[in-house]
Amino acid sequence: MIERRPFDRLGGADHGWLNAKHHFSFASYHDPARMGWGALRVWNDDTIAPNTGFPPHPHADMEIITYVREGAISHKDSLGNVGRTVAGDVQVMSAGSGITHAEYNDEAVATRIFQIWIIPDSEGQPPSWGTRPFPKGERSGRFVVLASGFKQDADALPLRTDARVLGATLKAGETVEYAMAEGRYGYLVPASGVVEVNGVRIDARDGAAIRNEPVLRVTALEDAELVLVDTAA
Repeated sequence: MIERRPFDRLGGADHGWLNAKHHFSFASYHDPARMGWGALRVWNDDTIAPNTGFPPHPHADMEIITYVREGAISHKDSLGNVGRTVAGDVQVMSAGSGITHAEYNDEAVATRIFQIWIIPDSEGQPPSWGTRPFPKGERSGRFVVLASGFKQDADALPLRTDARVLGATLKAGETVEYAMAEGRYGYLVPASGVVEVNGVRIDARDGAAIRNEPVLRVTALEDAELVLVDTAA
């Protein structure tokens, strides 16, 4: 089962400094049929205007992954962490027992991000934050694990949940495959480009909600950049 969720039908709000689209219920957007997908709770497609951002605010007991598509995001939190994550790179904040952070676009151009929230396997753990580069060239023609709750994914940012976040870049005509274990939930979004997933066309920034597909066969109809989340129920 692959359900296409067109970008132009997503929830969202334009706050001027922030233009947000929501794949799942979030803030003022509520759809009881879209409260999450397995352990995946939030997928926001945010465009942040230059020299604006999110002032300090708290989180707890959530794995928060930020995938930067364009520009850069600057982070500061109550643990003393300070960092800047640029396009193509990823940051993970495990909110755990509680953390306060601020995120700003300090660039001269708009920053575009996917912010992905996944429910952790346990609550009340110490909070943490990390970022690392994932050069797009190293993802050419294949999925690379960006963040993971599996010990064998040693090169990925750690998650405290039974999930993986993966990225791939494909040239037009290229195909990549990914095996989905039984009972898993997949959610795929092209950051750019158009693809077919097991024959279903998915345009840029559409969502593809995936269940009961043992193998995902993704073919690029044009150059594409992909993000895939694979989670437990």
